[in-house]
Amino acid sequence: MAAANLVNLEAVDKVYGTRALLDGISLGVAEGDRIGVVGRNGDGKTTLVRLLAKLEEPDAGRVTHTGGLTLGVLTQGDTLDPAATVRHEVVGDMADHEWAGDARVRDVLTGLFGDLDLPGFEQGLDTVIGPLSGGERRRIALAKLLIGTPGLIVLDEPTNHLDVEGIAWLAEHLRTRRAALVVVTHDRWFLDQVCTRMWDVQRGAVHEYDGGYSDYVFARAERARIAATEEAKRQNLVRKELAWLRRGAPARTSKPRFRIEAANALIADVPPPRDSAELMKFANSRLGKTVFDLEDVTVRAGGGADGRVLLKGLTWQLGPGDRVGLLGVNGAGKTSLLRTLADAARSGGERQPAAGRIVAGRTVRLAYLSQEVTELDPQWRLLESVERVRQRVDLGKGREMTASQLCEQFGFGREKQWTPVGDLSGGERRRLQLLRLLMDEPNVLFLDEPTNDLDIETLTQLEDLLDGWPGTLVVISHDRYFIERTTDTVHALLGDGALRMLPGGIEEYLNRRARIREAQAQAQPQSAGQAGTPQAAAPAAGLSAADARAAKKELQRIERQLDRIGGKEGELHAAIAEHATDFARVAELDGQLRALAAEREELELRWLELAEAAEAG
Repeated sequence: MAAANLVNLEAVDKVYGTRALLDGISLGVAEGDRIGVVGRNGDGKTTLVRLLAKLEEPDAGRVTHTGGLTLGVLTQGDTLDPAATVRHEVVGDMADHEWAGDARVRDVLTGLFGDLDLPGFEQGLDTVIGPLSGGERRRIALAKLLIGTPGLIVLDEPTNHLDVEGIAWLAEHLRTRRAALVVVTHDRWFLDQVCTRMWDVQRGAVHEYDGGYSDYVFARAERARIAATEEAKRQNLVRKELAWLRRGAPARTSKPRFRIEAANALIADVPPPRDSAELMKFANSRLGKTVFDLEDVTVRAGGGADGRVLLKGLTWQLGPGDRVGLLGVNGAGKTSLLRTLADAARSGGERQPAAGRIVAGRTVRLAYLSQEVTELDPQWRLLESVERVRQRVDLGKGREMTASQLCEQFGFGREKQWTPVGDLSGGERRRLQLLRLLMDEPNVLFLDEPTNDLDIETLTQLEDLLDGWPGTLVVISHDRYFIERTTDTVHALLGDGALRMLPGGIEEYLNRRARIREAQAQAQPQSAGQAGTPQAAAPAAGLSAADARAAKKELQRIERQLDRIGGKEGELHAAIAEHATDFARVAELDGQLRALAAEREELELRWLELAEAAEAG
């Protein structure tokens, strides 16, 4: 028996100015639906969900809700009372013993804020909302919604201002709820984990697809295959992304729903997203052997000598062609590390950290996308602001683009290129900021939250551009999909002053963070019970200082070996492709590849043993 519809949209129109955002839309949301809404910025995603939630009225058509339907809606603004406390907004008049005894309340507070006492807020639950940042208010609004029991949850960009852990928790929480869900988000990993249907909003229409994001990519690629010529198919970005999804962990989703044979046939002639060996060769020619060498470096908050120590005794080498994803809890020092490296590069080595030394290569040409959007003259035309940097750009491997062509690659059509900068939206300015950086032909790129305000189509285009970009890349992002798609290794700051390479990537980071939280939770009652006893003053058993230094050196040695193996694997894959018709040669190369894989596995196991011993110490 089909599930009953909770919401129906019938022949709905919505017009702003002279533009029809939605034209004759008829849709339904049924019990148990988990719908992801995607589309370009400005095409009407937010308008659609606001109409669905009856926060706006349609210009034509009608929206109906079943009797007794309760909605929980998270908009991009909030209706929190600035004079109220977090306690009042989230748990209302419930006594402490009541809400603390409610498993859902405990789960939501711990998942969104780290603990029941809200450690990020100075007064905990009694913090007044007025002075809080937009991100903090948004988490409070989300907590208030999730503690309730609505029949339909409508979320507009719920992952904004959440870190990787928070996003993983939210995905798991929503999967276990019985309420129907409609969510607008650009987080593709989140869509794959949570959604079973997709709505793609394009030019006034809404196209429906079954399955999560991976299935949606496949369906779009299949549609493009039917409509396009063979050469056009080869150039199709959707197919390239599909190839990456299929070659990685199974579609990056816990329940792949691909028609595997059809998907494999569709990507049979699509090369890997990046030719790592070729890019590494090109990066070496542009950068030489040295990019950044850090020796015994200490980084402090704010960069001054009196700030809190974020990283201590850091020895690290960032080489030509390295593509690194940088993870860490908020406040661990990710942005501070990038700023310290940037200061050393831009000052020619004169500006050094609080302790230790950073050597930047002489050929380093750095571009740094910070979280702040650089202000440009609002009177400049968009194309003019790009051409003031450079008329043409060399993307490597014989690829060259004019400023206008690169603008189109970033979603700025010919007409849009004549728009004054002052008339651009926040997301468009973010795109323009990144575009201007790439026009300057850097060979080292630092991206700090580059996915903020970018829609999925623009993210796909950016990923495609970075695939062929030959240089050293460091990305800080809460967008798990983007990190996995554009980088080769993951390094993490776990809040203990050290930087660690994680062979297991983001999944390993989440597991480590879970173990740390579990250990902290166990330590709290123990320390409370042992206060004042002689045992409480005794130092914890662990590695000696000498053993800790030795372990750290071996960890760094293993990381260098893993990097070397990664380079060799790239060369072997290229050689296999080159000798595809020589079966004897392919068998020989495959044997070498398997030997490298076994060596990598042994090294990763040893790395994990050392890392766990160092943490325990």
